[in-house]
Amino acid sequence: MDHKIKIVNDPVHGFIEMPTGKGSYIVNHRWFQRLRNIKQLGMAHYVYPGAMHTRFQHSLGAYFLTQQAIEVLKSKDIDITDSESESVLLAILLHDNGHGPYSHTLEGSIIQGIKHEQLTYAFMTHLNKELEGGLDKAIDIIKNLYSKRFLHQLISSQLDMDRLDYLKRDSFFTGVSEGVIGTERIIKMLTVSNDSLAVEEKGIYSIEKFLIARRLMYWQVYLHKTVLAAELMLLSILRRAHFLFHQNKLTLPKLLHTFWANKLQYENLIMEPQWLELFAQIDDAEVSIWIKEWTQSNDKILSFLSKRFIERKLFKVEIQRQPHDEEKITQYRKKAQNFLNISDDEATYLVFSDSAENHAYSIHDNKINILYKNGKLLDIADASDILNIDVLSKNVVKYFLCFIPECKE
Repeated sequence: MDHKIKIVNDPVHGFIEMPTGKGSYIVNHRWFQRLRNIKQLGMAHYVYPGAMHTRFQHSLGAYFLTQQAIEVLKSKDIDITDSESESVLLAILLHDNGHGPYSHTLEGSIIQGIKHEQLTYAFMTHLNKELEGGLDKAIDIIKNLYSKRFLHQLISSQLDMDRLDYLKRDSFFTGVSEGVIGTERIIKMLTVSNDSLAVEEKGIYSIEKFLIARRLMYWQVYLHKTVLAAELMLLSILRRAHFLFHQNKLTLPKLLHTFWANKLQYENLIMEPQWLELFAQIDDAEVSIWIKEWTQSNDKILSFLSKRFIERKLFKVEIQRQPHDEEKITQYRKKAQNFLNISDDEATYLVFSDSAENHAYSIHDNKINILYKNGKLLDIADASDILNIDVLSKNVVKYFLCFIPECKE
């Protein structure tokens, strides 16, 4: 383990002091270094060319903000031991380690039905063995099993260091200024009340801006219709490849074959680290190679989708507040059938509908509490005098129809 102090220059936060000791061991581990090759925003770079930042950068940024938050809380006489500080920092460092290629886009696609949180726990379990129990407390904190609940809230809540970093970082790299938030101001206002993270009343306006920024970033970046088109085309390619594989009509790349030929459960990942070793080899570049190979596939649908994906000739997307008319979907599928001379079932890879939903704030769990000087604690929904939290907490659902451009010609 390296105990020498090293500093990196982060374009978002400035100079970041790199982890030492166990943290240094983790950062230099092959399972963590793989995050350099996984884009933070999946396919958003197809819309925002600057959005090429990675999960590695984000993990270091979240680590840095957590470091700041701990220092602020300690300065306010919040009881946090050195061991707890180290464990929270190790937990935030590893909080995204389970992400696969293109981050959320292909979640559950490579290892069917397994979410990135489960993979994170599996990675942490095996790293803990390598560190001879050095991550015991970090695992309890990230799973919310530790006695001090506010430590978990620094990692996972509606005002955690993960969100503070990704909003500011994603705004920076996409150039979408609506996502800029005052992370320093928010962190300076953090405190703890009744074992829960809270914000001093002077920070209420910064929290209001944070919630508005989060809402704007979701519809302007994360759920932008062209970003959705790119992500859904990628998923359609994987879906077609999966179908062909199980029909014995496609020879898969070795790594992908290994996972699709075996129905893995979470317990397999915990008991058999070889699966994690294989999964850690799959990054954005690996998937890109698969798709380039599939452009030459004998299957008309797979080669068509793969070529268009590589050339950025994406699906068209129509978004509305109500489900799309089934008659219209059928009509578009008929046009796709005629265009490529394919069956109705095959046309479902080229024309389909789905929905996306988001709410900027939940009034039901992990509330953001405002602490007043008189000791009164109020949910931001009640404390805010200019922000209609009911609007921000409303689950907005938008329905989209994806189709190849030829369907409208």
